[in-house]
Amino acid sequence: MPFATRVGLAVVALASLAPQLASQSAPRPSSQSGSALPFVVGERLVYDGRVRGIGGRGTMWIAGPVDVRGVQTYELHFDFFARVGPLSVSQKSTSWLDPEHMAALRFEKRERHLLVRREESVELFPDERRWRSRNGDVGASPTDAPLDELSFIYFIRTLSLAPDSTIRFDRHFDAERSPTLVRRLGREQLTTPAGTFNTFVVEMRVRDPQH
Repeated sequence: MPFATRVGLAVVALASLAPQLASQSAPRPSSQSGSALPFVVGERLVYDGRVRGIGGRGTMWIAGPVDVRGVQTYELHFDFFARVGPLSVSQKSTSWLDPEHMAALRFEKRERHLLVRREESVELFPDERRWRSRNGDVGASPTDAPLDELSFIYFIRTLSLAPDSTIRFDRHFDAERSPTLVRRLGREQLTTPAGTFNTFVVEMRVRDPQH
């Protein structure tokens, strides 16, 4: 039985930060609900974090648009690196997200946790509700708007979460890793090199058979 991985997210009024961090000329497509997305091509976020007790530096940014099978996608990136002496932890993830339908079309990840190395490369076919990995694994998706672990974080930024609310999503491309539970825990004032911001703290619980 896979364990749930808990990820605490401090969402720093990112909708208002995006214009400062991204090109003013970058397009701001709307989601299916018709509202403008709170992130744009060119946005870049840098932060400090810890993995397995090791502190390091992470970066998330959006490139593109990139054509994937005839669809214009946002190329989402997540890089993290930490080192203590000879030991290091690194992760590089890329997700190709259709911003109009909030559906991922491709996902790649390379990670090294101390002595463990993993690579993942997956093609997602939302209309057919299926996915195929580079190593030949195949599976069914529970939705025609699938997400991976990176695009899920951007999807969360489009939500309006009531205080102390929990929402269940069956949108991970791999049905065995659903459901994903998203909970708003409260508010917190966060001071960063960019300034002090009023934030709300969100917890995302994801089923992960590897952890």
